[in-house]
Amino acid sequence: MAAADPRVLAVAARVAESRERDVPVLLLALKEILNSPSLGRKESEKVKQDIHYYDLTRYCVLVLRQDYSRVRGGWATAAQLAEILSHCCVGLEVKEDPEEFYTKFLPSAIDNLLFLGRRLQARFIRAVKDEEKQDFLRCFQTVTDAICWLFGGHIQLTKHVLQNDHFLQLLVTDNVETAVIMMSVLHSILGVNSSVLLQVDEETLHSVLDELVYKLSSTTNPVIGNAATKLLLLIVKFCKQLLKLLTTRYKGLKVLLSKQWTGKGFDRDLSQLLDLLYLEQSSGKREMQREHQAACIIQAAWRGFQTRKRLKKLPQAVTILQRSFRAKREQERQHLEKQKEDEALKLQMQLQKQRAMRLFHERQLALLEIIHASQVNKHMKEMEVKSALTIQRFWRGYRARRSFHQQRQSLKEYKAAVIIQRAACKFLEKQRSKRPLSPWKDPKGLTDEQRLALQQKVDDYIKLHPASQMSEEMSKELHMQAQEKLAQFMLRSKLDQRAAQRRETLLAQVNTDVELLMNAPRLAETTEKDLAVFMSRSVPVATKAKQSHNAMLKYARWPWWKKLGDEFVEDDVIPDDALNAELGSLFIGGRKSY
Repeated sequence: MAAADPRVLAVAARVAESRERDVPVLLLALKEILNSPSLGRKESEKVKQDIHYYDLTRYCVLVLRQDYSRVRGGWATAAQLAEILSHCCVGLEVKEDPEEFYTKFLPSAIDNLLFLGRRLQARFIRAVKDEEKQDFLRCFQTVTDAICWLFGGHIQLTKHVLQNDHFLQLLVTDNVETAVIMMSVLHSILGVNSSVLLQVDEETLHSVLDELVYKLSSTTNPVIGNAATKLLLLIVKFCKQLLKLLTTRYKGLKVLLSKQWTGKGFDRDLSQLLDLLYLEQSSGKREMQREHQAACIIQAAWRGFQTRKRLKKLPQAVTILQRSFRAKREQERQHLEKQKEDEALKLQMQLQKQRAMRLFHERQLALLEIIHASQVNKHMKEMEVKSALTIQRFWRGYRARRSFHQQRQSLKEYKAAVIIQRAACKFLEKQRSKRPLSPWKDPKGLTDEQRLALQQKVDDYIKLHPASQMSEEMSKELHMQAQEKLAQFMLRSKLDQRAAQRRETLLAQVNTDVELLMNAPRLAETTEKDLAVFMSRSVPVATKAKQSHNAMLKYARWPWWKKLGDEFVEDDVIPDDALNAELGSLFIGGRKSY
């Protein structure tokens, strides 16, 4: 690759090292490089390739979306960057990844340029001062010229421009100046690619045509009318297919054009458009008449065919009609008979109910005549009880039958579930029995290479983690410590064994005393023989018990200030000496064996 232009390299270096807000001003230096008079055609192409190679064109695309109210130079800087971007992209021969350049980079550049145009259009409409409006309009004109220059060099971008939402929103405006500029852009698009309206989707095409017709119908400005009329004339000249669409979709367009725009200074273009519309209408009428005649012939043939078909099926249809009529009449007759039977049954049941009520009342009157007056109340109560029992019996029977029907359904579901589960278990058991047992496979042994590799890993681990060595003195000292701890453990185990024996002895004494107390008779029935069971035959034990009893009584009679030292002593704690003395002279109640 030949050496790059040093001016492009300098600009790229300054852009890479500067802040984001300073990049647009630095990129303006590319305009001087591109407009240099010393550049020929080949040198100009080489400079454009260098600009694209060092991603300066991408910088131009990205900075178009910035807010230029805070950038030096304002929105004029943005317009100049749009012009620089369009000149850099037209005539550029991309050698590295051309598909990405044509399918992604150029559409994104068009999108950002149209977005910049929308912002300039909004600021132009909101501007109050004439000087500001002129500046914004000049910048807007520059941006639209850059867009026209760009899709003029790359024809495939015309479709992308028309389908862009920003372009449609730029076109849909009531401002005269920007509307005229956007219609001139549309005129340039049609001049570059006359068949572009046939390539876009139907919604976009209808939106463009709707906006042009709306401008003709909503304004009386001759500039807008002239631009819209020229656009429609250009459309119908280049795209004959759209002429029929105009005549069918906008039926009042011819009247609107002839009444509202005649004599406004563009009668030549207007008359050409009206001639084309009237010619299409007349040819359309002839086509409609021919289609109408063809449709009438087809309909007559179809109606004749249907009539002949119905005449052939008429006997069968009459038979079917008679059969359905007789069936319906039979159903009505059966319904009437059933209704009469129901009414007769209802009347018979009502008569039986009245007869039963009459018999019941007669029986009641006969009983009242037979029964004594004093027994009437008793008889009425008995009858009420019997009636209540009858009602309750019928109610319980009804409830039991209803519950039985409900339980029968759940029982049926339960039995069905059991049958399904049994069948599934049998099927799974058969499948398990059919499944062949896998033959025993001996474990795979290690090969010589694997054994050597494993031995090498073991040796490496031993080298990295060597075992700690201990001297003879440390081993003896460790042995002595282990012996001391073992002796302490054995001594502790003996003490624990003695304490366990002491606990078992106390539990035996307590169990014996409890058993004696539970089996003891009452005091009124006590004899000397029973008393001897609770008395110890050992003189030392009796003496010790007496001494302990006297000591407890004496301790209980002490004043409170003598007991201050013992307030933190637990009652359950007994000294070992006293416990040993007590156990030494312990006598378990019961008979003493000799």
